[in-house]
Amino acid sequence: MRRIKPSIEQIFIARHLIKWTLLVIPLAVIVGSLVALFLALLDYATKLRWQHNWLLFLLPIAGICIYFLYKLWGKNAEAGNNLIMDEIHRPGGGVPARMAPLIIFSTVITHLFGGSAGREGTAVQIGGSMANLLAKWYKLSGADLRILLMAGIAAGFGAVFGTPVTGAIFALEVLAIGRIKYDALVPCLTASILADVVCSAWGIHHTAYHILFTHSTTFIPAFLHFDFMLLAKAIAAGVCLAWLHFYSAG
Repeated sequence: MRRIKPSIEQIFIARHLIKWTLLVIPLAVIVGSLVALFLALLDYATKLRWQHNWLLFLLPIAGICIYFLYKLWGKNAEAGNNLIMDEIHRPGGGVPARMAPLIIFSTVITHLFGGSAGREGTAVQIGGSMANLLAKWYKLSGADLRILLMAGIAAGFGAVFGTPVTGAIFALEVLAIGRIKYDALVPCLTASILADVVCSAWGIHHTAYHILFTHSTTFIPAFLHFDFMLLAKAIAAGVCLAWLHFYSAG
């Protein structure tokens, strides 16, 4: 009996790994490709914006067009990330597939006319909408739908920034901050890594950010790459902002 029990557990683990690997491969390919398209369009729109400064004056018109676009065809897609989070917590409402093209178009248009829009929200909505679409085709249960949605979020986040591990951790903490849903660990990590590979395979290069460290005082050893003056300024700013928040709330 002692030999049978471990073998049953190993079979269950192997079944779980094979099942979710097969389920997330198509998801990772689709999300990685859409993210690659999004980043390519975003790069082109940004370059075009810097070449034609007069586009900034059309930003209000672009905003109105995006508003009516969501009003006419968006339906519940206008809820954005909140809709995906609600679906993860309480499956049933569904995430429309139209969310992906709508968010890609609206984000690119926003950047083209000089507006401000982050990439993480777009990535999450691309991954969530495609995951929900595949879940309908797979006819998954509510529990499996929740995991696939998390894998879609991981794939989108990991591919858009080129950080697959961060994408997986981000998706795993969707249900509760600081608590990880371990049955979704392998699907999220697999989807995030594969989506990043697919995105890179399309020739997309992510922006590399470099932080230049400077020494504010002469007594700091050269091997300590740390700016204590900057830390002091950040602490002072945090205290002031906390005090303002407390004062305004009171």
